[in-house]
Amino acid sequence: MENQRKSLLFPLVIVLFFLLNATAFAQLRSDFYKNTCPNVESLVRAAVRQKFQQTFVTAPATLRLFFHDCFVRGCDASMLLSSPNRKAEKDHPDNLSLAGDGFDTVVKAKAAVDKDSKCRNKVSCADILALATREVVSMTGGPFYQVELGRRDGRVSTLAGVQHQLPGEGFNLDQLNTMFARHGLSQTDMIALSGAHTLGFSHCSKFSKRLYNFSPKSRVDPTLNRQYAAQLRQMCPIRVDPRIAINMDPTTPNTFDNAYFKNLQQGKGLFVSDQILFTDPRSRNTVNFFASNNNAFNQAFATAMIKLGRVGVLTGNQGEIRFDCTRQN
Repeated sequence: MENQRKSLLFPLVIVLFFLLNATAFAQLRSDFYKNTCPNVESLVRAAVRQKFQQTFVTAPATLRLFFHDCFVRGCDASMLLSSPNRKAEKDHPDNLSLAGDGFDTVVKAKAAVDKDSKCRNKVSCADILALATREVVSMTGGPFYQVELGRRDGRVSTLAGVQHQLPGEGFNLDQLNTMFARHGLSQTDMIALSGAHTLGFSHCSKFSKRLYNFSPKSRVDPTLNRQYAAQLRQMCPIRVDPRIAINMDPTTPNTFDNAYFKNLQQGKGLFVSDQILFTDPRSRNTVNFFASNNNAFNQAFATAMIKLGRVGVLTGNQGEIRFDCTRQN
């Protein structure tokens, strides 16, 4: 009897989760600040552009920060909160590689928004992060899409909250699909969002096993392009230097395009979780489609980003609008 109750309770919890989430993101809308801060988008755009002109890392760092934030507690800017005893989300090992330029972009955009007297303390850090992310995607050649607004900032950020919430470099397709499905994202959404790896870099330690100690049968991951593997071994010696960074996209690393999927077709996915999208027949057709049609990839990415931006959002009287993105009010 107890097992029957549990089996009935689990799907009910899932249904309740999606109903609550649907109610929350239904309150999001692109014109949320039309009366309180009508020029919020132009203010954020100008601040992000200025930061982007200082360093290209602004783009991949901001995009990755948004993804990590949304996957851990929902898109509530909890990833930006600092902890005096280093026990916030940003202090978790899975987040230590987040580049500081992403955080700095949001802080500077928040300052630019709050400098406008009409906007001061009216726009959440979560919304500023969402807008800044759209801007860096667009500035690097990706799609310009409408950003739904009205998120509130979360007050909770813990190390424990990060555990098992982010996809790993060694994930297979089932693991990826399961993790993304938790947030209402389909396999197509997951593949499109993986295309964000067209920008940015990774450190050798994240994929060195594929080069030197993949399995008892093969030192090098057999799904890796041989020439590409040789290049990676030259750039990433056995005694890994943690400071060495390798472009995720070896062909057009500073342009948001569909080269990521073309690279997968050639065995040039940097992570196992990248290359599996092509080696697994269940996802290969989508990779091939995006590789052959940049517009289709852009449209799918924009759709997936809008859906991602709805994950676990706080609205209405939930949370707060932080005066300082790095700490609670």
